[in-house]
Amino acid sequence: MRNKILTVDDSKTVRIIVRKAFKSYDCEILEASNGVEGLAVAAKEMPDLILLDITMPVMDGVEMLTRLKSDPQLKNIPIMMLTAEGGKDNVLKIAKIGIRDYIVKPFKEELLIEKAGRIIELKPLSDGPTKVRSIFDAATLLVVEDKPAIVQQIQAGLKHTPWAVHGVSTQGEAMDFWTKTPPDLIMISLTLPEDAAFTLFRLIRSNVKTKYTPVFGLVVKTEAGPLQQAQTVGFTTVITKPIDVSELESKIAKAMNLDTSQRYFKLESDILVMRLPENCTPAVLAEISNYMKPKLAEAVDAGNNKAVIDVHPLKSVHMGVIKILMLAMQTCRELGVQFSLVGNTQLIAECKGFEDTRNWVFHDTLENAKASLGGPKAPAEPAAAAPAMASA
Repeated sequence: MRNKILTVDDSKTVRIIVRKAFKSYDCEILEASNGVEGLAVAAKEMPDLILLDITMPVMDGVEMLTRLKSDPQLKNIPIMMLTAEGGKDNVLKIAKIGIRDYIVKPFKEELLIEKAGRIIELKPLSDGPTKVRSIFDAATLLVVEDKPAIVQQIQAGLKHTPWAVHGVSTQGEAMDFWTKTPPDLIMISLTLPEDAAFTLFRLIRSNVKTKYTPVFGLVVKTEAGPLQQAQTVGFTTVITKPIDVSELESKIAKAMNLDTSQRYFKLESDILVMRLPENCTPAVLAEISNYMKPKLAEAVDAGNNKAVIDVHPLKSVHMGVIKILMLAMQTCRELGVQFSLVGNTQLIAECKGFEDTRNWVFHDTLENAKASLGGPKAPAEPAAAAPAMASA
């Protein structure tokens, strides 16, 4: 549900500045030019936050604040007072009536957002349809770790990605970094001195720029105390040391909600190519399985009813691979998609040793597999020559 913010100020310029400051956030800005109008709007709209100027005609901010606090329906609405520099001492006296914060005019938009973000939840607003981020898009990762070897391991393990991994060793350095460059994801060593990791986590969650940033904890598996504490306070996940970089990469992609389908599915001309990577772990196979039907259906919907299932990168076959290939071929048949297989010599030989796969027809190159789908002499479904495949 969208937040409602009521700005009560006789200055149209200030109201414009307020509206501009919140334009990137999912909230509705309501306006009033004096206390009388402000009370009427507050009673009707029940805003989540009121930005209230002190000096106004008709009814000033102090009287409006007093009336708000005496109204049972309105008294719990948080108030932030706006004042000129000369009125700062007066605001501190007014604070006893009941305000959450104040801001001195003229003010910077960033300060207003920061203070408002401490009172209400500000959700960033996307302009137009949200563009799904891809695994191949650039991203900024911040690692807060006082052991340089760990930072270097993460940087080396992720150097094949388009992600920039920045390492800092202290809380102060981390805060300086995200103030200038809000990261897409933060990793924090849970064993930083003086519980700095958990202090830093609270600061991250209280800052509007990093409130929704995924935060990973880094800890040795045997450090049960910090690990449990991180899970309790709300870290996105905990990565145990020694770090499995492939697992870390997968968790980063999931935490940032990245579309990883392009790793496995690519439309080449009018043919959808599904390519299995060399290392088909259970996590990889589960990922491919989740994308398979939507990607094939998407291709069909776009008028492309041909697919190549490429297992050439694999060095060996195991039951998980056999099951994913069976699922792929079955899905193609269900959607009316013509398909062909491409594999290497070793893989083809291994498939001959399984009852369910011995009659599968493989092509030796991707080009030949594609040609088999487009040539007049090629069978529509090479793999259909195999016997009905029983469950593996």
